[in-house]
Amino acid sequence: MFLAEKGLSIPTVSVDIAAGETGQENFLAINAVGEVPVLELDDGTRLTESLAICRYLETLHPEPALLGRDTLERAQLDALVLQIMFRIYVPTTQAFRHGHKFWAGRITQVPQYADLARQQVLAEWARFDAMLATREFMGGERFSFADIVAYTTLDFGKPSGIRVQPEQTHLARWQAAIAARPSAKV
Repeated sequence: MFLAEKGLSIPTVSVDIAAGETGQENFLAINAVGEVPVLELDDGTRLTESLAICRYLETLHPEPALLGRDTLERAQLDALVLQIMFRIYVPTTQAFRHGHKFWAGRITQVPQYADLARQQVLAEWARFDAMLATREFMGGERFSFADIVAYTTLDFGKPSGIRVQPEQTHLARWQAAIAARPSAKV
C-alpha cells in the first residue's frame, strides 16, 4: 500500500507464510527472524521491518510525504504509529495466534488470552473512533503511513472477529474512505 501511494514499483518475491516458508533455512538465511517484509538493495544489503523499509523509501522518494513533512509532524506520526502497533496490532496478532484454528497444534494456544487481547483491541478502536470524529485521517487532514498501518491492522483483525462496531461511525467512515483508495486494492 505504501509503494502504491508513492507510485513506486519494486520487484517482489512471494513468500508463503501459511506454508511455513519463512521458517525454512533458505529464508532464514535472508532474515534470521523469519519474518517478512525484507527489502534487498542492489548492493545486497537487506532491510527488514515495515517501518524501517518505509523510512528508507521515503528518504529516497520524499513525495508524497507519508511519514511527515517536518520534524514535528514526523514525531507526531511516529507516536501515532507506535500506538497503533503496540496497542492494536500486537494484541490483534495475539488474538489471532491464541484464538484461531490456523495456529492449533502449531503453538500452545491460550484462548483466554485471545479474548483479553480482542477486548483490548476493541477498546482501542473505540478510542480511535472518537479521535476520528474531529479529523479525516489518523494523523489529521492528510493520508499518512498511520492510515496504512491502521487500515491493514483492522483488516488483519477480521479472522479474529475484530471489526468496526456498529456504533463506531467515524471509524467506519474512515475505513470506507481508505478502502476506496486505489492503493487499498493492490
